[in-house]
Amino acid sequence: MSFELTALLVTWVAIALLSLVVAGLIRQVHALTTGPRTRETGTPVGSVAPEIDRIAPGRDGTVLLLFLTDSCPSCALILDEASRAVRENIVRPQLLHAIFPGEARDGVTLPNVHAGESDLFSQYRITTAPFAVAVDAGGHVRASEPVGSPAAFEAMLTKIAQPTLTRDRTI
Repeated sequence: MSFELTALLVTWVAIALLSLVVAGLIRQVHALTTGPRTRETGTPVGSVAPEIDRIAPGRDGTVLLLFLTDSCPSCALILDEASRAVRENIVRPQLLHAIFPGEARDGVTLPNVHAGESDLFSQYRITTAPFAVAVDAGGHVRASEPVGSPAAFEAMLTKIAQPTLTRDRTI
């Protein structure tokens, strides 16, 4: 067998193998883009907020629940913004609640801190932190969305001041 014939055969075998690899990759990409979607995060707007009477008894307005963890840098920023909002009377202290699945971060200055509440994370369908849920005086969810930046937190404060809300989704 000559060198040219051997090189030609090896080339065709390589092309055939590469075609099979590309076909497999196309199949995998198609499966990933059309496969099952993950469930939405957060309690749906309009639904009854789980255990809100235990978290914020005697509320007289919209309550903002901040779901935070002690290990996330964004949560520390949101906690600082929430503390600033309370200090500057942007939001009344009794209407802002910080919820942690484990121990609360040291130096938390908010008056309503609920530590060791991992069950609330699952009841409110929180899979990411920081996350905010606004609950109206009737106990229904008015807004439910991630607040990963101080600007997003301020936008949530603006939304809860409005009479009607829609759910924002930025995932």
